[in-house]
Amino acid sequence: MPSGRHDGELRAEVPGGTIVAWQAGAGPDVLIMHGGPGLSDYTAPLAAELTDAFRVIRYQQRGLAPSLTCGPFDVGRHVADAVAVLDAAGTGRVYVAGHSWGGHLAMHLAVRHPDRVAGLVVIDPLGAIPDGGVSDMARNLTSRILPDRAARARELDEKALVGQGAAEDALESLSIVWPGYFSRPDQAPPMPPLGLSVDCYAGTFASIQWHFEHKSLEDGLPSLSMPALFVLGADSPIPPEHGIATAALMAGARYRIEPDCGHFPWLERPGSARAALASICR
Repeated sequence: MPSGRHDGELRAEVPGGTIVAWQAGAGPDVLIMHGGPGLSDYTAPLAAELTDAFRVIRYQQRGLAPSLTCGPFDVGRHVADAVAVLDAAGTGRVYVAGHSWGGHLAMHLAVRHPDRVAGLVVIDPLGAIPDGGVSDMARNLTSRILPDRAARARELDEKALVGQGAAEDALESLSIVWPGYFSRPDQAPPMPPLGLSVDCYAGTFASIQWHFEHKSLEDGLPSLSMPALFVLGADSPIPPEHGIATAALMAGARYRIEPDCGHFPWLERPGSARAALASICR
């Protein structure tokens, strides 16, 4: 456990290029994994909530600058990238806080490298049991906006899922459904500036589907003994039942449903992620 404060950029060398990460704060090591896949890192506000009590490491996943933009875009490569970041940071076992796809990725990291993960905080994730809530999320997001806008968002997203269309099209789809991620769509904050890699989005989702079909997490999670807490938004487009079913696969894992909260608990329920981390730290 580090005693001094750590701040600044980290660079993890991986085959084909570099993964760029940032660290700040002092205390137990926490790795944050952003969602997407294929999105730019949006977790700076979450990290800022933690740095007075933890050494927080976050990174830009492959697909977008400043990290390398090339593939392969698959779950195994994303896991290897995360391990490279931990190595570059000089950590041993860390607590991992993953959001959405990042929560799903955090579980894969724990299954493949339990020696590197001290505990998990899984924030409104894509679940482990097919299809993890993807269909429910798509249906709930589009139900929260006007039908003509929903049709446009669905058309653009379907193209992105098969690697077609430009990044601008996929971001347009995201901007249309953005309010639906929140408990009160009419009060949703503006979507932050984001980049998106269509190739990473499509390739990673294809890999996720492969792992669903081969039950990688469904079979792997029961072997884990580390503390885990699932933080689920009561009004998330991914219904809490998916996180609850995933938590049930892990011995001793707990879940907490945040009321009046959608997909981004640290925005709608400030302090919820911090409290979750504090509860699993030993």
